[in-house]
Amino acid sequence: MAFHVEGLVAIVVFYLAILAVGIWAAWKTKNTGSEGDRSEAIIVGGRDIGLLVGGFTMTATWVGGGYINGTAEAVYVPDYGLAWAQAPIGYSLSLILGGLFFAKPMRSKGYVTMLDPFQQLYGKRMGGLLFIPALMGEMFWAAAIFSALGATISVIIDINVNISVIISALIATMYTLVGGLYSVAYTDVVQLFCIFLGLWISVPFAMSHPAVTDIGLTAVHQVYQAPWLGSINSLDIYTWLDNFFLLTLGGIPWQAYFQRVLSSSSATYAQVLSFLAAFGCLVMAIPAVLIGAIGASTAWNQTEYGVPDPKSKKEADMILPIVLQYLCPVYISFFGLGAVSAAVMSSADSSILSASSMFARNIYQLSFRQNASDREIVWVMRITVLLFGASATAMALLASSVYGLWYLSSDLVYIIIFPQLLCVLFIKGTNTYGAIAGYLFGLVLRITGGEPYLYLQPLIFYPGWYQDDNNLYIQRFPFKTLAMLSSFFTNVTVSYLAKYLFESGTLPPKLDFLDAVVARYSREHMDKATLVKSDNIVLNELAPVNPRHSLTLSSTFTNKEAFNYVDSSPELSNTEDN
Repeated sequence: MAFHVEGLVAIVVFYLAILAVGIWAAWKTKNTGSEGDRSEAIIVGGRDIGLLVGGFTMTATWVGGGYINGTAEAVYVPDYGLAWAQAPIGYSLSLILGGLFFAKPMRSKGYVTMLDPFQQLYGKRMGGLLFIPALMGEMFWAAAIFSALGATISVIIDINVNISVIISALIATMYTLVGGLYSVAYTDVVQLFCIFLGLWISVPFAMSHPAVTDIGLTAVHQVYQAPWLGSINSLDIYTWLDNFFLLTLGGIPWQAYFQRVLSSSSATYAQVLSFLAAFGCLVMAIPAVLIGAIGASTAWNQTEYGVPDPKSKKEADMILPIVLQYLCPVYISFFGLGAVSAAVMSSADSSILSASSMFARNIYQLSFRQNASDREIVWVMRITVLLFGASATAMALLASSVYGLWYLSSDLVYIIIFPQLLCVLFIKGTNTYGAIAGYLFGLVLRITGGEPYLYLQPLIFYPGWYQDDNNLYIQRFPFKTLAMLSSFFTNVTVSYLAKYLFESGTLPPKLDFLDAVVARYSREHMDKATLVKSDNIVLNELAPVNPRHSLTLSSTFTNKEAFNYVDSSPELSNTEDN
């Protein structure tokens, strides 16, 4: 395959345009955030993201390279088909559930990151533990989509995979570094527009290619392969449900999502953004589904691709760029490649910013350096953006099973963080003992269930397991959902048990070594005044709080206005009396 100068020029122009928008957004908003709140402005954008930009950036966060490539692949692969393309419905429902139940309590309480409520209720050490699966999810996701982008570009313009990965990562890291959430949000608007336009322009050309049979016919009849609508065997129904719940419920507890929620100008806007993004995810999946269907309806021996077909060459995961390359005119395939590149960067920049935000605030500031200056926190964020961007790039270049690592880490987000989030927001009385027990029990159940992508053999064989052709053990039982539910109920049970044992006097107070029951308001726990700082938050939206005037926290991180407001506000006083 020849080197395509035109394709390279198109990609360079596109990347420069994205970089220019990111730098412009950083310059436009460089003075956003009051003195001493610049770090918070970088993380949540001054909490003034409107519906238009917010809807675009939240949609673009989900509609990444993995989303459109994975959807096209699922539709194309004969053993799966549209029935197994769960991401569009799963993520859309995830956003709807997030908007209905999670966006309002998180935004109205004025948190800055997803980990804030955990540190407030369970303490800084538990926040550090929960940071681990959250970081793994973000980093492996960024690495996986960088890897996919490199392969995609190499298919169409035939340049070195490593060079394309490094350049893409540098562009995404650069504008994230200089502008934070504002740069990410504004570039997401451009990227989502490019994705929509690029893929939709490609579909008619690919569909009208002489080698492509009517996709309506191939949807229900076998022509070149099994119908692309697909089917679900009775033996696989539990696996399908397990994966569906993983996408729907496990798609909620991600910092990339809550970063958009917490940057909204109000709790109501945060809910509306979630609903808009749910609709956007469905709309953006349509061209990817059509491209997968086109791939399944093509006589590849009548194209320049030749024989065998992509699935026989084990290139099914690249069906989207292959369709763009071999079924579309050259100039259209280059435009579609820009769409894929946009999809990748729109997700990668979000993951890198999310990871650096959680580290700088919840690990560095709230756990180790509560008296750190705002300037210091900003520099920590910048350094970690570089480090996390470089780490994701290195994993994309060096790791042979990036997707396997991402699958495992996303499972941990679902099994560990989601039940913890349920408890911290909706279950009164849970404490650090229950949180640790639920964390460890869920982790053990997931690891012992095995992971075929990492060649990790199971220690627990659930009903319905079988051994495939590669001698890997496959679990049909929905053990991931079982592990999630077990983690949740363990958290609640152990929390209430510990509470009863200490409060009844069965266990002496000195055994409460985590200060979670007897010494409930020790310095280990962050009070509301520590976590909420922004002047843009209307404090009468906050849940009633009786702040503790702690002498152990630096006055630099004490929101004196919040104290004065709570002490003098008749609205909060009446609420507390009720």
